[in-house]
Amino acid sequence: MTETYTVVRSIEIAAPPARIYEKIADFHNWTQWSPWEDVDPALQRHYSGAPAGPGAAYSWSGNKQAGVGRMEIVSAQEPSDVKIDLAFEKPFKSRNEIMFRVEPAADGSRVTWTMIGPKSLGIRLMGIFKSMDQMIGPDFEKGLGRLKTVSEAA
Repeated sequence: MTETYTVVRSIEIAAPPARIYEKIADFHNWTQWSPWEDVDPALQRHYSGAPAGPGAAYSWSGNKQAGVGRMEIVSAQEPSDVKIDLAFEKPFKSRNEIMFRVEPAADGSRVTWTMIGPKSLGIRLMGIFKSMDQMIGPDFEKGLGRLKTVSEAA
């Protein structure tokens, strides 16, 4: 069995789950909140498959920071769960599972963003200097903060 890593971050958002779910389950809406949107102003995007939900796909190609990859929503349960298959081609090949869970909370919703991936040799070598949690966690926090802003303003 392959060893894996997990990165998890959560935030409370003063908005109903359905409003947040639509920002996550439709890749066209990711430009409003994704933490990687400002990494490459010339990023090339391609949308395919379903417009939103299961079967919706998004691929990108950008500079060294943005890399090249593809995401596809493999399952979704409105308004609470979205599961995404994430495949990077560059800067290195990797395949990860992304999950978003949106749950009712006292003042709106609690959103949890999880990524699980294999600890490849490259990941283990990078881990000597910085764990995946330390590398990706701040991006998740930035993205969740932006998701909060756009969801509460809607």
